[in-house]
Amino acid sequence: MKFDIREIIKAAKGEVVVDLLLTNGNLVNVFSGEVYPESVAIYNGFIVGFGNYRAKKVLNLSGKYISPGFIDGHVHIESSMMSVSEFARAVVPKGVTSVITDAHEIANVLGIDGIKYMLESSKNQPLNVFFMLPSCVPATNMETAGAKLSGFDLYPFLTEKWVVGLGEVMNFPAVVGADENLIDKIKIVKWGMKRIDGHSPGLSGRALSAYISAGIASDHESTTLKEAKEKLDKGMYVMVREGTSERNLKELIPLVNEKNCSRFFFVTDDRHPQDLVNEGSIDYIIRKAVSLGLEEVVAIKMATLNTAEYFHLPRIGAVAPGYQADIVILDNLKNIKPKMVFRRGELVAVNGRFVGRKVKLADVPLRGSINVKWLSENDFIIPALKKNIQVIEIIPQQIITKRKIAPAKIYKKYAVSNIKNDILKLVVVERHLASGNIGKGFVNGFGLKKGAIASSVAHDSHNIICVGCDDKSIFTACVEIVKMGGGLCITDGKKVLGKLPLTIAGLMTDKSLETVVKELEKLVKISKKLGCVLDNPFMTLSFLALPVIPELKLTDKGLVDVNKMKLVRLFV
Repeated sequence: MKFDIREIIKAAKGEVVVDLLLTNGNLVNVFSGEVYPESVAIYNGFIVGFGNYRAKKVLNLSGKYISPGFIDGHVHIESSMMSVSEFARAVVPKGVTSVITDAHEIANVLGIDGIKYMLESSKNQPLNVFFMLPSCVPATNMETAGAKLSGFDLYPFLTEKWVVGLGEVMNFPAVVGADENLIDKIKIVKWGMKRIDGHSPGLSGRALSAYISAGIASDHESTTLKEAKEKLDKGMYVMVREGTSERNLKELIPLVNEKNCSRFFFVTDDRHPQDLVNEGSIDYIIRKAVSLGLEEVVAIKMATLNTAEYFHLPRIGAVAPGYQADIVILDNLKNIKPKMVFRRGELVAVNGRFVGRKVKLADVPLRGSINVKWLSENDFIIPALKKNIQVIEIIPQQIITKRKIAPAKIYKKYAVSNIKNDILKLVVVERHLASGNIGKGFVNGFGLKKGAIASSVAHDSHNIICVGCDDKSIFTACVEIVKMGGGLCITDGKKVLGKLPLTIAGLMTDKSLETVVKELEKLVKISKKLGCVLDNPFMTLSFLALPVIPELKLTDKGLVDVNKMKLVRLFV
């Protein structure tokens, strides 16, 4: 839809008949913070004015509330495991009309081809999809990724209309150490006057000051009030995250007040499809924030205008003349549940049901992404070198982990899973270069009593990751992932109990939203039968290989002490 400024001016003056007039509504004005009765006129996909206009269609809202469309300020679409079109079908009925996505998941697997695929897939969707270029491919040198992108590789994408900056700069030690390759990426984006997003869990003091001084303006990794307060005080925008495994809203929301609320906005980061369907997206975060005491209009502003202004998106984020007609109609402001959703003035969702036009998958050829050296069951044994081992300890509803020392369970001179104490074997199998690398360690917190759970979704290099009670189950699970060309699976011994193929880069499927949700729910039920105590074991599993999130992680190259940013021994 083309923006014709002359026609918009005529419509605003009432000289032409507008397309749609929303009457008898209550406008949520995110500029003034007020809510008052108003009519809204829409022409050619844009809001042109308030009050009475001649219109082709008049919609009486009967006192309902008129809000700007919600904006997700940081999300990895690949983490939904769905194509962009199916992701849109999931979030648009929740009132989300814009997302800022970072395609670093698929870029870590397929490089430039992955970015091109996501850009092409996002065209003509019933959703505004803005892009941050992936800054860390790979995230660190302590893992094997499928690609390596330099500033030179990223530079051509800066001319793309929908590219608005550089995505989360996860390798914060490299920034503080002024690594030449990373600084080059930061420099090309600053020259383009675009945003640079941060990712600096636990960073503080002079190191944080150095990180911010590089031009990094935001952070979504704050897990404590103290951490968020220091970042706020030093000038950062605080992204308040509520994902599937990363839930920080309750901890951070007390920091928000009338004086500083413009420096906060909402993000989901990584959210599985069943949570998008059952809980929601940004709408869920608004509801929860209000239930925790945040004023309703402030919560909506943090979900709309704040995000748009941070990313320099001038025509979205508010209901006002000249703004794109991305509008959510609500029954009330206490319990946010969209009744109708308009995107560019077109009705795309009614009562939680998507009614817009579904866009076909992008016609961009992608190569296969699973390239694994021949595996045998013996590849997963761990000779017992000492009595004690370092164990990754899961923290519920967080992606940070703890490091603890525990006695190894030794059987026939090998370290094995200690099911009684919930210390299970964890492996990461390199899947890009057939190097034969297999990282081996142990994790506490899954609760499995038998079998294994495996996935080709393992942030950020996305090697095959598997947790299991015995080597046969682990071997069967890893082999099944290879056979599927990527995906999720659960095994018990030689039996495959359930699986979900993810044939797009081993991260996404071309299946429908409904199918993905149904299959994931089946897998979770199977995991529960095997004893798993986690609500979403696959999301938790996927972050155990991320060596930029404290405290202890496992990659294909071995155990990583993230605080020291170095590979360490399993046995101590």
